[in-house]
Amino acid sequence: MLTRKQQELLLFIHERMKESGVPPSFDEMKDALDLASKSGIHRLITALEERGFIRRLPNRARALEVIKLPEAYASSLKPQVKGFSPSVIEGSLGKAPPAPAVRPPANDEHSDSVAIPVMGRIAAGVPISAIQNNTHDISVPAGMIGSGEHYALEVKGDSMIEAGILDGDTVIIRNGSNASPGDIVVALVDDEEATLKRFRRKGASIALEAANPAYETRIFGPDRVKIQGKLVGLIRRYH
Repeated sequence: MLTRKQQELLLFIHERMKESGVPPSFDEMKDALDLASKSGIHRLITALEERGFIRRLPNRARALEVIKLPEAYASSLKPQVKGFSPSVIEGSLGKAPPAPAVRPPANDEHSDSVAIPVMGRIAAGVPISAIQNNTHDISVPAGMIGSGEHYALEVKGDSMIEAGILDGDTVIIRNGSNASPGDIVVALVDDEEATLKRFRRKGASIALEAANPAYETRIFGPDRVKIQGKLVGLIRRYH
């Protein structure tokens, strides 16, 4: 899955190469995506390459090859398919994920469990894309979550292992934009990447603290981080 900016850049490169056969320059990409610096383009290019959408050709300046397009976009190119809704992060990235309110399971009105949507993966390590599409629902004990809107995310990475959060766990998040120091939160960095970390304040800055000594605490200006919810529970399956 791609973030909005990643998809915009991929489609811009694709359209430019269709028109001229030559990839756009980094300055052209920066201007097209209205970014302040080329470092953001470098980050997006790396993310697209890691996800297998593009390839950088060695020993050639500006040499990019588009390997594949987002599935929804590629499907829209077929004549029989009219209208599509890309499965990517939407433009309201600065807001908390639009998780539906907790709802009871459809088949049992008197159950003491509730169903909440699983919204994709969250990084507990180097940030990856936060996916804001409801992939499926899970049932959790009602006593685990309390009031408010909630959503679940599958954990990828090991940076929170000393907080008892392991790769492959499913975390339950209460939707919200506020956090207190010490809370484990879903943090959106630069409106692009999301991660699961402990929230701290360092003067006027925000610190995202790992629970694994192999990872450094990352410090950001307050305008670069948006809180998308707080950890309230965890589910672990044993195979």
